[in-house]
Amino acid sequence: MQMKRVAVVGSGGSGKSHVAGELGRILAAPVTHLDAVYYDDEWNPLPQEKFEAVQRELVAEPRWIIDGNYNSTLQVRLQARATPWS
Repeated sequence: MQMKRVAVVGSGGSGKSHVAGELGRILAAPVTHLDAVYYDDEWNPLPQEKFEAVQRELVAEPRWIIDGNYNSTLQVRLQARATPWS
């Protein structure tokens, strides 16, 4: 069985992005770095509701690797990761 959904969570500077990138390469799975989703080019954050909505779209995909803490939306990733795969 191959991993299809991976949520990489850890402290700032702990290597989440590196681990996610390596897993993406090994598993040939798409990788999303939540910092790149949350902030625009000028480091302005998305409104909370939109940030959660974007994550719900991301986790609806059959395969993904997502790295980032963002405890306010962690349940979105963990609930999706825990669902059975077909």
